[in-house]
Amino acid sequence: MDPSIHRGERPAADGYRLFAHREAHGISAVYEAWANAVADDDAVLTLLDTLPRPKRQPNLVFAAARHHGADSTYDSFRRTMLEQWEPVRRTIMSRATQTNEAARCAVLLPFLAGLPQPLALIEVGAAAGLCLLPDLYSYRYDDGTHLDPADGPSEVVITSQLGPGITAPSAMPQIAWRAGIDLAPIDVMDHEACAWLETLIWPGQPDRLERLQHALAIARRDPPRIVQGNLIEALPDLAHEAPADATLVVFHSAVLAYLSPEDRSHFLGLVHDLPGHWVSNEGQGVLPALPSPSIRSDDGRFVLSVDGHPRALTDPHGRSMTGLAQ
Repeated sequence: MDPSIHRGERPAADGYRLFAHREAHGISAVYEAWANAVADDDAVLTLLDTLPRPKRQPNLVFAAARHHGADSTYDSFRRTMLEQWEPVRRTIMSRATQTNEAARCAVLLPFLAGLPQPLALIEVGAAAGLCLLPDLYSYRYDDGTHLDPADGPSEVVITSQLGPGITAPSAMPQIAWRAGIDLAPIDVMDHEACAWLETLIWPGQPDRLERLQHALAIARRDPPRIVQGNLIEALPDLAHEAPADATLVVFHSAVLAYLSPEDRSHFLGLVHDLPGHWVSNEGQGVLPALPSPSIRSDDGRFVLSVDGHPRALTDPHGRSMTGLAQ
């Protein structure tokens, strides 16, 4: 049998090839090379096969290896995996890919600003809560729109491209109240926890690392409230705390893929029963119950939906968005 065919039957190998093609290509040359090499490396694949399926994701495995000293070369990654597997495995099992990319606020902003103001924000899967602070960042859209916080330009300046069907907001959203939910909240005052967030930034992305560091500094001035717990169990009570004179907005980015299909269905029922609005920014196919006009199944962009209606395709890190016909 052709060994490449045999390898192709291994789910981990297929997943790493897909990651290299759809997510890392053009974004991180290091991670693209690592993912392609892993897909052909039986020794590393054998280690990955011992992990629970949700823990085999490249983002998490690569960050854990770097946390234990791997540099930018595949030889260094492979050596770290093979020689330090037990500590690497413990890190993989105890950590999560809480990327918490503040730049995603750029694609959320046009839709948040279009809702009745002021807003009461609840982010599910909030990590450190950096996306709960959209009004504290500066935005530079490619149509010439410049938006800054009320007290002046922010240390975090987010640039984003607007495709057809998207209009930049004319003003910042007004946030009257904000809170988040996460199974393992990240304390922005915890140096070790924040260092892990920095490790999750992909190699070759110094702009993302700098943005994360500045966003953490902003969050430390007035840390957002993050409730620890299961999002399905915690959401109803937290929503009840939101002020009645503000528009409730439940939102999330790259979160629901980590839930079982049953829990996703339960979550959809919860948000539909709440007052206010629901803004979802998730990978294609994560919410198959939603309509998906003109979406290519092999496109790595997220689908941003408002109240269950797809409104835009968005770059996973907030760099661009294109409108969808309603």
